[in-house]
Amino acid sequence: MVTVDAPRIALLVEGNSDRAALHALAAREQRDLASDAVDVVPMGGITNIRAFALHFGPRGLGLALAGLYDAGEEGFVRRGLVAAGLPAAAEPGGLEHLGFFRCEADLEEELIRALGVDGVEAVIDAAGERRSLERLRQMPAQQGWTPAMVLRRFLGSRSGRKAKYAALMVEALAPDRVPAPLRAVLDQSNRDF
Repeated sequence: MVTVDAPRIALLVEGNSDRAALHALAAREQRDLASDAVDVVPMGGITNIRAFALHFGPRGLGLALAGLYDAGEEGFVRRGLVAAGLPAAAEPGGLEHLGFFRCEADLEEELIRALGVDGVEAVIDAAGERRSLERLRQMPAQQGWTPAMVLRRFLGSRSGRKAKYAALMVEALAPDRVPAPLRAVLDQSNRDF
């Protein structure tokens, strides 16, 4: 598990792309999360939330917790946080009250929607991977897919690509286009606990 010296809050996120997006947003705002005693913890999958919440939360290191999750995984998050000693997670509105914010499909979908298909394609062009995207578009399995669906597939088609593009897409966003869950969890890290 990744930790910093004397963190006061652990932001629990599913994977490295969420971590990269949060660090990129913080950097845009000239914040150093480690200096702010914020530990962004990729859990290697949402099903690990119970173990991480137990380790970092009230029954473990005693840190404040917050995080991001995908709408389809809300049940895992609720059950994991309750099992880790945070019964408010079971209540309506409890996850947001605790500082856990929902992405509709996932963070990549949120970023694609915020930046727009043309904006994401411009980021891919600038990274020198337009040919890879075009090859993917031509594959029979992707015929009939929406442009956003192809982009999501592209982001997940190579190891490390989600994290790379999460940071690049955040850097390309206008300040008023930052996805609400990403903005909310970073703002949560500023709270006094």
